[in-house]
Amino acid sequence: MTQAAIRRWYLVHKWTSLIATLFLLLLCATGLPLIFMDEIDGWLTPPLPAVPAGARTPTIDDIVASARRAHPSEVPMFLNRDEDEPVYFISTATRPDETDDTRIHTDQYDARSGVRLDRPAINHSVMFTILRLHQGLLLGLPGTLFLGMMGVLLLASLVSGAVVYAPFMRKLAFGTVRKHRSRRIRWLDSHNMIGMTTMAWLTVVGATGVINTLAAPVETLWQNGQLAQMTAAYRHVPPPTRLTSVDAAVRTAQAAAPGMAVRFIAFPGTHFSSRHHYAIFLQGSTPLTARLVKPALVDAGTGRLTGIRELPLYAKALFLSEPLHYGDYGGLPLKIIWALLDIAAMAVLASGLYLWLGRRHVPAQTRLSEIRPAGLPEAEA
Repeated sequence: MTQAAIRRWYLVHKWTSLIATLFLLLLCATGLPLIFMDEIDGWLTPPLPAVPAGARTPTIDDIVASARRAHPSEVPMFLNRDEDEPVYFISTATRPDETDDTRIHTDQYDARSGVRLDRPAINHSVMFTILRLHQGLLLGLPGTLFLGMMGVLLLASLVSGAVVYAPFMRKLAFGTVRKHRSRRIRWLDSHNMIGMTTMAWLTVVGATGVINTLAAPVETLWQNGQLAQMTAAYRHVPPPTRLTSVDAAVRTAQAAAPGMAVRFIAFPGTHFSSRHHYAIFLQGSTPLTARLVKPALVDAGTGRLTGIRELPLYAKALFLSEPLHYGDYGGLPLKIIWALLDIAAMAVLASGLYLWLGRRHVPAQTRLSEIRPAGLPEAEA
């Protein structure tokens, strides 16, 4: 590779890194506690109370009725059961298509007794705030899409960094730190060594992060595509005035997909259903299929199944990318590995920023000579 080509790749690496570095440091810092979000929530959440003597196991309809009594001016939006403890989460609002988190109440109910739990609201917790900061800088969709662009710059930085580092590896062993050279060279070698060691992980986390920022567009695409097709026959039909049993709707959906469990339920009028349907999202039992969902639509007036389909590939990619982004596939051991790699990524970003601040007045030709190892002729660089 010619010196001119290396210089072009070097400039790509420098500017893509510099533009995104501060935001990527923020993402790494907020992402670290999010890796252990389930564990932290478990530590901060008070334990479940003892089940009262003679308590009857509630049905889903019982939980919905309790939520309606607790919020008489609101309607149910979503319901799901916690995967780690016997708790139902049910969200209500004054309108079923509410999108403002501050106007949505999410209550928790003991699935063993139906008792409403006195626990802090999830959408007002510290971890939820950190999650919103990580996903969109607390700015909603504009912040999310902006961070997606920062993820694209990260991927460009990784590719250009590997290209710039390739000539270095022709004369020296991988991971070499030239301790006999200047401090700046030692910092550069350490930056390169950690960066190349974590490159595969950074690529996976960066790519899945970019996919995750497309959640809102993917949701809209699914609503205007598959969901619209599944509900087209109801377009001019008035919504039901009386809703059928949610438990019966769940049994109907599960009968159509044996062996699958309910992941969550969207009530009529929400963005994940229609004005006429319960949308019951089912999940499989294997480590992979448990991350995917299959939507089943049940007529909320008659209780009849009107459609059940596999999600489109673009939606499946989104469902699979989120747990991979946070290392939530292999239990606590994988989360610890993810956390260590996250710390290493912060070291790469911080060292790159240090190198730029420490030599921003050094000519580009001199900086390129620092990248080229001793013994490699300029014509071969």
